[in-house]
Amino acid sequence: MSRGVVIIPTYNEIENIEGIVRAVFALSTPFHVLIVDDNSPDGTAQKVEELQREFPERLHLEKRARKAGLGTAYVHGFKWALQNGFDYIFEMDADFSHNPKDLERLYEACVNGADMAIGSRYVTGVNVVNWPLNRVLMSYFASVYVDFIMGMKIHDATAGFVCYKRNVLETINLDKIKFIGYAFQIEMKYRTFVNKFKIVEVPIIFTDRTKGQSKMSNAIIKEAIFGVITLRLKKIFNTL
Repeated sequence: MSRGVVIIPTYNEIENIEGIVRAVFALSTPFHVLIVDDNSPDGTAQKVEELQREFPERLHLEKRARKAGLGTAYVHGFKWALQNGFDYIFEMDADFSHNPKDLERLYEACVNGADMAIGSRYVTGVNVVNWPLNRVLMSYFASVYVDFIMGMKIHDATAGFVCYKRNVLETINLDKIKFIGYAFQIEMKYRTFVNKFKIVEVPIIFTDRTKGQSKMSNAIIKEAIFGVITLRLKKIFNTL
């Protein structure tokens, strides 16, 4: 039996939430799902509560008072997962940009020796569907930039589709994680890397959302650019 939980942060995902939950539960591996909802005004949390009546053992909900950023939502979920005894903890978006079927491939990678398995858009070229060219280039060269500064040799440093073994999250000081967007994804990989855990990239096809609105903003991009330099300096001065 899998002791895996898929953490899905949500804010205004009413159009996607039922579909993504049902897609995960349709898999042969019996994953649990934890929704971390930031007080979505569109009723996302209420829909999850309805679904909990159908899936009382495997669907979980944590409601936060306000929209506080992707990174803090995941840290909240990580702590919940560790407290509840899960051995494999996943990050996944609610909008079907990550194919739920690929959860089993990430899971297998960790079962077979990886400490962190990344659903990578760029490990076998550029596998992105429905993104404009400028978005693809920004995302791709962000990973090139991260590799240049940090030397992690990861093709998709900003990926948000990840499986962790619990010992990774137990080793990382989650209270020190401060970034919220792309920089959060980079920080988690960097802290995993500097702790010498085994990181494996699993090729996936990323498909841009067709329902709901992207949460991308200029502030998130700026945080990533300067966050990388901040993390590297902290490592150099042994304050990471």
